Amino acid sequence: MQTIETPFKNAFISSIPVMAGYLFLGTAFGLVMNAHDFNLLFVLAMSIFVYAGSLQFVGVDLLVGGAVSFVAVALTSFMVNARHVFYGISMLDRYKNAGKKKLYMIFALTDETYSLVCNGYRGDAKQEHSYYFFISLFNQCYWVIGSVLGCLIGELLPFKIVGIDFALTALFVTVFCDQWINSISHFSAVTGVFSSVLCLLIFGADRFLIPSMLLILTVLSVKKLLEGKKHEHD
Repeated sequence: MQTIETPFKNAFISSIPVMAGYLFLGTAFGLVMNAHDFNLLFVLAMSIFVYAGSLQFVGVDLLVGGAVSFVAVALTSFMVNARHVFYGISMLDRYKNAGKKKLYMIFALTDETYSLVCNGYRGDAKQEHSYYFFISLFNQCYWVIGSVLGCLIGELLPFKIVGIDFALTALFVTVFCDQWINSISHFSAVTGVFSSVLCLLIFGADRFLIPSMLLILTVLSVKKLLEGKKHEHD
C-alpha cells in the first residue's frame, strides 16, 4: 500500500533535527527565565510573541538590568538579529504568492527554519508554501514546549544553568551539517564559513557579524548576477 506524502508529514520529518535542538534550547531558556524569577506566563508569552532564539537570552539580561530605554532595546535587537534582514531578502522569491501564510512565515523565520526552507521542497510544487508554513509552525511549537518545560523544571528541581546556552552553537553546527549533506552545491556554505572567519579575524568577535553578512550577500549576489548573464548568453 502506497503511503500518501503530505506537506504536514514531510515538514514534521524534516523538522525532527530542529525539534531535538529546540526542545533542549527552549528548556535552557525556560530555566534561565525561572532562575531570574520570571513566571510561566511571561516565559510563554515571550516564546510565542518574541520567538527570537538568541535574542530571548539577551532579553533576559535586558529585563533583569532594569530601566533600559526603548532605543537601547531596539538597537540591541537589531544588532543581534541583523542577519534576518538578509534571510528575508533571499526569501522574497520563495515566499512569493504564499497568501495569508506569508505573514506568519516571515515572523517565524529563524536560523534553523531558514536552513530547512533553503533545502526546498521536493514534493508537489503547489504544496510548497504549505510545507514551509508547517516547518515554521512545528519549529516554533518545539521552542514553546521546551520553554514551558524548562520553566516548570526550574520550579520543581534545583538546576545549574552555567554553560547551558552552548547548545545554541551545537544546534547551528548540526543544521549546517544537515544542509551540507542535502545540498548539491556547497558554494553558499563555503562562502558563509569563509566570510565569517575572515571578518572575525579582521573585526573581532564583537563586530564581525554584520560585516560577514554583508560580505556573504555581496558574494552570493555577484554569483547570481554572473549566472543570470551566462543564461542570457546561452
